[in-house]
Amino acid sequence: MSGIKAVLFDCDGTLADSAGLICDIMERCFTAHDLQPPPREATRAIIGLSLDTAIATLRPGLTPVEVHRLCESYRAEYRLERTRPHFSDHLFEGMAELVRDLAAREAVFVGMVTGKSRRGVAALTASHNLTDVFVTVRTADDCPSKPHPAMVLECCGELGVAPINAVVVGDTTYDMEMARSAGSHAIGVDWGSHAPELLLRRGAAAVVGTVPDLAATLDRWLADGPAAT
Repeated sequence: MSGIKAVLFDCDGTLADSAGLICDIMERCFTAHDLQPPPREATRAIIGLSLDTAIATLRPGLTPVEVHRLCESYRAEYRLERTRPHFSDHLFEGMAELVRDLAAREAVFVGMVTGKSRRGVAALTASHNLTDVFVTVRTADDCPSKPHPAMVLECCGELGVAPINAVVVGDTTYDMEMARSAGSHAIGVDWGSHAPELLLRRGAAAVVGTVPDLAATLDRWLADGPAAT
């Protein structure tokens, strides 16, 4: 499809302001299994990885069985959290409007590439009436953990868009490395888990500090970046 491009968003830390909740649940899970909880900064550093990879990274000495048990505990606690009256899938201000604007454009596909589960993505997008905005989604249930390029490559394959005509928007080095490995572009945001200098070092073409800056950067990329022939 000539001229068609794809914008693929990470979720936690990019679209969703979820780092605090992730840290809280990780602490509860480790405590429930009589393990010392990781420091919150350590948990923030692994946000974006698939859950089993994240937990194994936090505690390299755990056996596969122990990792599995902690994953199941984390998922159960997250499902319980969603039933509580105070729960809210909070998006960063302006992000819902940005993805809707992009999705409304004739030559742009919007997708999501995330370490969340399919269940988690479905719940979040439904709560913000964004289900139809993301025409392609790859999650931890579908692909190897970031920074493996499979999420990007599969989304591009589904859409019929060459990887060079896709850009990944994310807040972690895992997103930047995933995009680079897939042959795609990467734009970092500085309101998530990893520092801007790290994102630039791992392949970000730019790192933005506000949603309007992100919108303007994407506009420039959509206008000037490579186009499929």
